[in-house]
Amino acid sequence: MAAAIELRGDFTGDDLRRLARSSRDAKQVRRQQVRRLLALAAVCDGGTRTEAARIGGIGLQIVRDWVVRFNAEGPDGLIDRKAPGKAPTLTPAQRAALAGAVEVGPEPWRDGVVRWRLIDLVQWLWDEFRVSVSEATVGRELRALGFRKLSARPRHYAQDPEAAEAFKKVSRSAWRRSAPRIPASA
Repeated sequence: MAAAIELRGDFTGDDLRRLARSSRDAKQVRRQQVRRLLALAAVCDGGTRTEAARIGGIGLQIVRDWVVRFNAEGPDGLIDRKAPGKAPTLTPAQRAALAGAVEVGPEPWRDGVVRWRLIDLVQWLWDEFRVSVSEATVGRELRALGFRKLSARPRHYAQDPEAAEAFKKVSRSAWRRSAPRIPASA
């Protein structure tokens, strides 16, 4: 079995108990069970890790984790923090390249498509950067970059604008100005 990690020596058991009494953070100290600081105070006073685990109502591995965090950051290391989450799949440079590709649009002779779809952008990212992402991820990235899922109304490539204008029907306006109101007292 490995040796226990030594607790840093700049705090005594009394110091930790004093911090436990004065702390207002619900994650660091609980009203019913003073856990983390009091468990470490027991270790500072020469108690075993098993006794500290019993005081805190936890297992030995968690006591070890608390000791490591306490040694690294002091009493503030015992406060729970939000987990950092998964690292982003695309780097800022890849995001910028994706935004540029969407702005410019596809080249049919090179990209094989006439408009970008999410699945096409997934393939483009793989071809350019060898990054495997899902369509949902690409959609979220585009949304975060300020793009919206809009597409232009399709036009036939051989459509003649003059013929379309001549085909439009011109009708009279259905709106007419109302007659002036006559007051009831007249």
